[in-house]
Amino acid sequence: MGSLVPFQDLNLYPDLTPSSSTAVPQALLRVKIEPKLEQFEEPSRDPTPHPANLLPSSPTTPFPEPDPNSLALERRGSSPSSNDNVYSEFYRISEMFQSAFSRRMQKYGNVDVLDPSSGAIVPVPDDAQQQVVASTRRYQKRSSELVRVTNLSIDEQRCFRDVVRRTRMLYDSVRIFSMVEEERRSGPGMGRRVRCDLRAAALLRDRGLWLNRDKRIVGSIPGVYIGDLFFFRMELCVVGLHGQPQAGIDYLPSSQSSNGEPIATSIIVSGGYEDDEDTGDVIIYTGHGGQDKFYKQCSNQKLEGGNLALERSMHYGIEIRVIRGFKYDGSLTTKVYVYDGLYRIVDSWFDVGKSGFGVYKYRLNRIEGQPEMGSTIMKFSSTLRIRPLQARPVGYLNLDISGKRERSPIFLFNDIDADHEPLYYEYLARTVFPPFIYHAASGNMGCQCISGCSDGCICAQKNGGEIAYDDRGFLVRGKPLIFECGAHCHCPPSCRNRVTQKGLRYKLEVFRSRETGWGVRTLDLIHAGAFISEYAGVALTREQAQICSMNGDSLIYAGRFTNRWAEWGDLSQIHPEYVRPTYPSIPPLDFAIDVSRMRNVSCYISHSTSPNILVQFVLYDHNNMMFPHVMLFAMENIPPMRELSLDYGVADEYTGKLSICN
Repeated sequence: MGSLVPFQDLNLYPDLTPSSSTAVPQALLRVKIEPKLEQFEEPSRDPTPHPANLLPSSPTTPFPEPDPNSLALERRGSSPSSNDNVYSEFYRISEMFQSAFSRRMQKYGNVDVLDPSSGAIVPVPDDAQQQVVASTRRYQKRSSELVRVTNLSIDEQRCFRDVVRRTRMLYDSVRIFSMVEEERRSGPGMGRRVRCDLRAAALLRDRGLWLNRDKRIVGSIPGVYIGDLFFFRMELCVVGLHGQPQAGIDYLPSSQSSNGEPIATSIIVSGGYEDDEDTGDVIIYTGHGGQDKFYKQCSNQKLEGGNLALERSMHYGIEIRVIRGFKYDGSLTTKVYVYDGLYRIVDSWFDVGKSGFGVYKYRLNRIEGQPEMGSTIMKFSSTLRIRPLQARPVGYLNLDISGKRERSPIFLFNDIDADHEPLYYEYLARTVFPPFIYHAASGNMGCQCISGCSDGCICAQKNGGEIAYDDRGFLVRGKPLIFECGAHCHCPPSCRNRVTQKGLRYKLEVFRSRETGWGVRTLDLIHAGAFISEYAGVALTREQAQICSMNGDSLIYAGRFTNRWAEWGDLSQIHPEYVRPTYPSIPPLDFAIDVSRMRNVSCYISHSTSPNILVQFVLYDHNNMMFPHVMLFAMENIPPMRELSLDYGVADEYTGKLSICN
């Protein structure tokens, strides 16, 4: 297929060696197309693959068709010389034996004569054959129709965002649940050795829950924002951002294209090729192919497959989605992947790489008018955590409003006005409860575990027979109430049933915004299911709350928080028999949290009907279920510098936040 624009011959290489007058022309060799492969973020250590790990092959990887002439064993009549073929004679005798055996057995009962082509000794009923043959589920293949989604209304954008968020939350829930189940079967620590990310993706694929399979979208994916963070390559496939589990170039093959030309839609830039150059807004991207198993360039690349697709996308002016992969401190995996927006290919050429082999290079420029790149924000946050005054010399009012009451400092930033309100409150790291609830629980008993709690101890029985967290402290599934180990338990502080009582783990920043007043954003990378902080204040009884409300004090009623905990770990779309946890049951909460004078960082979190954190009630220092701790967990992967949001249930209809936040 010829290019519509002047371009170098597809099968010509640059002359890398001095030319000779006696050069003998050699026949052109057509090599196999090799996708731009990159290392998986978590190599599998499990020698026995799990059935759920079987993923559909990449549509761009060619598989040679079997040659009929190369088959060693063939049926009678398939070979032109069947009379002289010993295998044909073998099959002829076998079929004669099968027919004679079945006729001999007819005198003992109703035995049918076998079909010579059946290959069986005795006939099998039709219903039995249907039970033996395993039905293979047909997965929805990616569409070959290229579309571009534009001019979405605000409501449509929210709808798509909610679909993406729920799908990603389901993926993380299944992945964490699969890891816990593997540890129960194989022992502690074994869950990390299997590719639970592949299992989760396979389960969602089996249920038809992968997104954007009916259309192959060019440009932005509805519901996926610039700066969104992914820990696994398979998660990119689930949401439809990048359709290749390992290849760096995602494209529509020429065999599926309407005009017979491949079209590239997205690339992953992760430093897998030595000739790549990345300066942010400008990328010099190296094509695929020509690498050995050690990811070293060992041969010349050819203009085919993904390389040709990038050239065709440049010719037609099609924008390319760029996802960057890089190592990041505190990540769950060896690499994180950040969506950085749309780029346009402006140039392509064939050059000699650093290893001396010919490579195809493409120059991509970032399209203007987009939000700041997520990778740039993450690099800025890394500096901000260590040297905040150097990164932002102006705007910081305090570098730790908690006064070292928290494990991590809490910054206070305001570069908009002269409001210093958060400095006027006394900081509380934990909620202060009425004294009578501790006296009523003085006779409680704890577990007798020595090294740590497991699913069989008394604390697990309180939680319905299972520990609510995995070995990394991530919430497995939401429950009405979680009992953590307390002072009466004999387990060590490292017990995995002691999570929220350890306090704040991440660096947070209270900042001033023109739109929402005071808000909270994270400076660290927060994983889905991770504990963030407690919503702390002074707990009041119903009678005390009525008196304080008459004085105009800011009160938060714990019973008004929406039950977002039920969404985390909800596997009803995967397992139809799944039932939402109802144990331990909790009575209607009738207490309030007074934050008018003493509060913590959580009181400045904004309200949202599509929050990224949830409320989970927890008990550990007492067993009075009428006064649980209000703990906050992440519902999704929250990248650095992104604002935290919470569904309070009741908020001001004009500002969208509670009055205490303004």
